[in-house]
Amino acid sequence: MKKLLLSTLLVGVATLANAQKSEVNESQKSWNLYVTMISSQGYAKSMDALNKGLAHTDLAIANEKSKVMPEAWSYRALLSSEISRLDTVDVNNALGKQKIAEEAISKAKTLDTKGSEKDNIATAEINLINAKRNRGVRAYNSKDYAGAMSIFKELLATNPKDTAMYINVGVTANLVGKYQEAVDNFKKVVSFNVPESKDFYIQIINLQTDKLKDTTAALATIQEALAKFPNEANFIGAETDLYIAKGDIAKSQESLTKLIAKDPSKEVYHYLMGDTYYKQALAVQETRNKLDAKKTKEYEALSAKIVGLIDQSIPFYKKALDINPKYVPALETLKQIYAFKNDTANWEAIKKRLDAIPAN
Repeated sequence: MKKLLLSTLLVGVATLANAQKSEVNESQKSWNLYVTMISSQGYAKSMDALNKGLAHTDLAIANEKSKVMPEAWSYRALLSSEISRLDTVDVNNALGKQKIAEEAISKAKTLDTKGSEKDNIATAEINLINAKRNRGVRAYNSKDYAGAMSIFKELLATNPKDTAMYINVGVTANLVGKYQEAVDNFKKVVSFNVPESKDFYIQIINLQTDKLKDTTAALATIQEALAKFPNEANFIGAETDLYIAKGDIAKSQESLTKLIAKDPSKEVYHYLMGDTYYKQALAVQETRNKLDAKKTKEYEALSAKIVGLIDQSIPFYKKALDINPKYVPALETLKQIYAFKNDTANWEAIKKRLDAIPAN
């Protein structure tokens, strides 16, 4: 992920040709003093040097002859942007200096026809980016998620290729309940093919299913993810769960049957096929638990259905373990099944196998 780091450039004092440049010269001295004291002086002295320098630029831009000098504006941009970045105490002051810096950067760019101030301008722009980013992080840490989101979106408008800001906007959008906006930003992250794309696909799918209740969109995302990561168990499992939730068990089993035929050595495929039966059993159990206690016939019929579905799932979990005897998901599910069936011998055997597997 791209991260912006503060880069302070050492700026030399320009030779002054006449008296009108004196205020500009003083602002340059203040900047250089600040740069040399960064590592050794505290907050108060640093701010004092910056504010003195900025005051000199106030006078410089008020003078008819010096206000047309690009360096008057570039140093004004440097000083005010650094105050905005440095001031973590007074938000209003930081925002006020940000506004001054933005105006100064614009003016410096207009006047700097020879490019002599390009380094100062670039540093001022980085200062502002860092100032905004830091305020966003502070807002986030203080749980002002809406405020943090606003700042991150402002940064994103400045640099629409910053993957970190898409992540930040997505995270804060999720926290304030703007789930579709979170999805849109996480999708943008995925479009950059970042190494964590799998994780962001999972985030998107979870939001679409759990928050937006849009199974159609979630299924489309799963299929997009599977096109990029065809053997990823999380996506195959998510697709299976969605088909089960939609009541389309046949579609889920059809998909898994094709995968098993293609590569029968993948334990996850057999495990997920078992899930198509087991999760149906859990759904039936939930329905049964809501029954009136007096409806004994209906209760017994549903109980029989649960047992039947569970019995259909067991061979697939066992097949997964034939392929990989230490496949924890299958062991954990079988442990639950044997507990449900009161099969103490098999439950203890599975537990023994699980206990023998070192914890990660």
